Amino acid sequence: MRFSDFVQVPDVREGYRLMKEAIRTSAMDPRTGKIDMGLLNTGTGVGQRKMREDMRREVLNILDTHAKNGRAIKYTEVVRLLGEQSSIKIDSTEFAEVVKALENESIVKVVGEREKKTIRRIEG
Repeated sequence: MRFSDFVQVPDVREGYRLMKEAIRTSAMDPRTGKIDMGLLNTGTGVGQRKMREDMRREVLNILDTHAKNGRAIKYTEVVRLLGEQSSIKIDSTEFAEVVKALENESIVKVVGEREKKTIRRIEG
């Protein structure tokens, strides 16, 4: 930083460099290495949102397939089944976020704690 009555070309270059670096460090998707402005707006990148949507769809598919007629299925069983059909490791935090969103939308109900936790699809 310098004190001056006039803006000069080096000042503009430095301002541009600082803005570029700020965007790069705050909006770079760590999975893709690309700039994702959605990361600034929502806190999640395009890749993460797509992964969560894919996980959401598959969790509902598992519930529809393995827990018919509104019956519950063990939380850990859903994670296991999801992991079997995925080419990447299922992140437990991401999974919990997806299930929490489904629960907030009244699509599923989660009951119990730890190893006794179950999930069931809410009919309606």
